[in-house]
Amino acid sequence: MRKLLSGGLVIFGVASVPVPMSPRTVPVPMRQEYRSDPRLNTLRHFFTQGDCPAAEYAADFLMVADEYALDWRLLPSLSFVESTGGKASPHNNLFGWDSGRAHFPSPSAAIQSVGSYLATSSLYRSKSLDEILALYNPRREYARKVKSVMQRIATVQ
Repeated sequence: MRKLLSGGLVIFGVASVPVPMSPRTVPVPMRQEYRSDPRLNTLRHFFTQGDCPAAEYAADFLMVADEYALDWRLLPSLSFVESTGGKASPHNNLFGWDSGRAHFPSPSAAIQSVGSYLATSSLYRSKSLDEILALYNPRREYARKVKSVMQRIATVQ
């Protein structure tokens, strides 16, 4: 808005209108520090024992599990069963997502995307572990494999 006053003084003004916050403008809370979390060393050790590239993303697995209230061993176990912890993960697809056809820009993006989907999709949301695994891969032995890896992770020293 511009207004001319006597004497030739020009004043410029800016109108401000409150804009509703979109999800992208909502401040993200600080993420928990994982360096002192014993689960971090457990996951790193588990993946390192198998010489798995996923060891580098142990903190990402924990952050996503905590963000979406998933069992912290689920995503690492799925990645171990599907890609041996990232050893066979074309297009950063650690999880064999979409029958291995999904492409992700990074392993961290894959962890975030799959974790989000398992927690928020109507297909998986509010399901028990057995129900989630049956939907993820209906082969009977699949759930047994994933739960066996989850148990191995839990007992890593």
